[in-house]
Amino acid sequence: MNSVQSLIQPQFLAQVGFVGIVAITFAGALIAVFPRDILYNVLGLIVCLTGVAGIFVYLGSPFVALMELLIYVGAICISIIFAIMLSRPLHLSLPKRRLPKVGLAMGVGAVVFIALSTIIFRTAWEPALMRSNDWSVTTLGKYLLTRYDLVFEAISLVLLVAILGAIVISGYARRSPS
Repeated sequence: MNSVQSLIQPQFLAQVGFVGIVAITFAGALIAVFPRDILYNVLGLIVCLTGVAGIFVYLGSPFVALMELLIYVGAICISIIFAIMLSRPLHLSLPKRRLPKVGLAMGVGAVVFIALSTIIFRTAWEPALMRSNDWSVTTLGKYLLTRYDLVFEAISLVLLVAILGAIVISGYARRSPS
């Protein structure tokens, strides 16, 4: 065992690992930028962000690395892939917009914007009800899974409805005549 350690130093292995992670990150960034096919761009983004998570592990932040994988790779990149798969092919022509529908959509959007703005500006905002200044991962996790569990579940429900809505809309778009 001692002869292997004398041959290969741990510091050298750490440097080789770091250079490998940086190379993976850089290669993913190049793949995310240069190909003309958008699916390859997203796959390159996934490789690049996975490399960034590896850099965070190397820097001693495994929680940030895990959040990088969960949020950026697991949620955002996969959502982009779903959007690409469910969108209308580019070679098909877009349907004509009808002025009444556009006006109705703008009116509903304006009413929702005004209502939310009114609620935001009339609410007396107070700091979070944490007893101490402990913002550790353990404390945040405890609050997310106990006190704010309804908010956590509501966010997941909104995401589920958005995905189902995208699937339904793409199904109608594919059935409509061009």
